[in-house]
Amino acid sequence: MLRLEKLAKTYKTGDQALQAVDIEIPESQVLALIGPSGAGKSTLIRCINRLVEPTSGKVYLGDTELTRLSSGGLRRERRRMGMIFQEYALVERLTVMENVLSGRLGYVGFWRSFMRKFPQSDVDEAFRLLDRVDLAHMADKRADELSGGQRQRIGICRALIQNPALLLVDEPTASLDPKTSRQIMRLICELCRERRLAAIINIHDVALAQMFVQRVIGLRLGSVEFDGPPSGLTPEVLTSIYGEEDWEATIETVDDDDVATQ
Repeated sequence: MLRLEKLAKTYKTGDQALQAVDIEIPESQVLALIGPSGAGKSTLIRCINRLVEPTSGKVYLGDTELTRLSSGGLRRERRRMGMIFQEYALVERLTVMENVLSGRLGYVGFWRSFMRKFPQSDVDEAFRLLDRVDLAHMADKRADELSGGQRQRIGICRALIQNPALLLVDEPTASLDPKTSRQIMRLICELCRERRLAAIINIHDVALAQMFVQRVIGLRLGSVEFDGPPSGLTPEVLTSIYGEEDWEATIETVDDDDVATQ
């Protein structure tokens, strides 16, 4: 479904963020990307949709090589890649509904988007998504009135209304408290299962990755250090990714109370 071949990125400063990364992700698999700061996690996600241009290598989404597309072709293919950001990237002065519908900008014409005249089918789908994340009652609220967890759920709805085949998720829990972080991770994984979406989630919290995802890739200095199931994250593996530390508490199984999303 998604395939990276020898993907590399060297910045103008000479810093090599990615070194010949090879990864294949099948349809509907949810994958966590872990590693220390500077390991290349955010760069990898942004190279996939070419918000950052790779220095070399190839990226395939299905049969389409994204790294060869012109700007017009890339705009069309980005419809198939929903992006969820750490800092939400909402327009604060717009309503919840308007922020969700902004995910359809790649499908409607310039004037319709400028006038915020979206097809009724898009509005109906936005309401369905908001209802799914328990925020339909806030459709008319401004984004700046929401809590962090609510903002992140709006970001999820905005990505899903694109009807993507792939979700690229960049540190979705970094600004959230532990309870809300678990709710957001649970929600993302549930929605991926419901919609048969593949997802790459860049996340710092190893315990959260172990609790919710099917596969973990550990990056170190721009290279893949580990690729396997969460159960494979032994103290020795975590040391190889992050360096020396007492990892026993980190990998200890955490009971999930399955608290309701608020």
